[in-house]
Amino acid sequence: MSNQPSESSVRNWIYLIILALVWGSSFILIKRGLEIFSPGELGAFRIVAAATFLLPLSLPRVRFLNSVQVQNLIIVGLVGSFIPAFLFAKAQTQLSSSLTGVLNALTPLFVVLVGALFFSSKITRRNALGLLIAFLGVLILVTVREGGGFGALSDINAYAFFVILACTCYGFNLNIIKFRFVELKPIEITAISLLMVLPVALIYLMAGTQFSYKLVSVPGAWQALGYVALLGILGTALALILFNMLVKTASPVFASSVTYLIPIVAILWGVWDGEVLLWGHYGGIAAVILGVWIGNRKKVKA
Repeated sequence: MSNQPSESSVRNWIYLIILALVWGSSFILIKRGLEIFSPGELGAFRIVAAATFLLPLSLPRVRFLNSVQVQNLIIVGLVGSFIPAFLFAKAQTQLSSSLTGVLNALTPLFVVLVGALFFSSKITRRNALGLLIAFLGVLILVTVREGGGFGALSDINAYAFFVILACTCYGFNLNIIKFRFVELKPIEITAISLLMVLPVALIYLMAGTQFSYKLVSVPGAWQALGYVALLGILGTALALILFNMLVKTASPVFASSVTYLIPIVAILWGVWDGEVLLWGHYGGIAAVILGVWIGNRKKVKA
């Protein structure tokens, strides 16, 4: 018998681990970039760096696309890269990098929810239970106060909703890639979708921000630029190629399960950088990860 299925499984798990390490490190890079740049500047340059790095791959391929593929790739560029880049940067102005990484773990549940609402996928009782538990975990995370107590709902850190909105974008992105790009290769999806949003990011960066001024006037700007460039090239361009390969060879839910591991990496970076997690945070983290696991685990066959 052929051992191809097991080899494919091992390969997918290797992709998953690499992605967890890369994306789990993204939040500390965002934190470093925000020391100099605004969320808009960081988000825009992240896209510019990623798209520019992939120009040798995107430009030769774009002329072979039909109008429907172009439209879908614009959508993927927006919901899979452009909008989340701004949302995560904005969120981390008021959230720690470690907690942002934990909230990002909600992505698999939004894949299921978006799939059920817009792509005719079924949502099971297990999915619903996972959503409920993870939602309770999020409430804990955003209401924990210094001293270990919990604040009222009116005290919720609203910046957590920027991460939730980004997770919703990822939910659309994964389902679109799986169901609308049967004929395109992962590298084409990644490179061309970033090319589609490059002009908007570049125009905004140069005409709507103080990005250029900061580079020549603010101490430490070039070092911060290096962090964001690394974030764009490694954490967006190369990681998205690998991620889209995973989506094409596995299921959207399995691919999005990289977020089970991302919080671990993000928390380790955060603790290393001096971030403090309270006992309530650990409870919320456990609830989010438990909810994601319950919502996405397969039913065991007898």
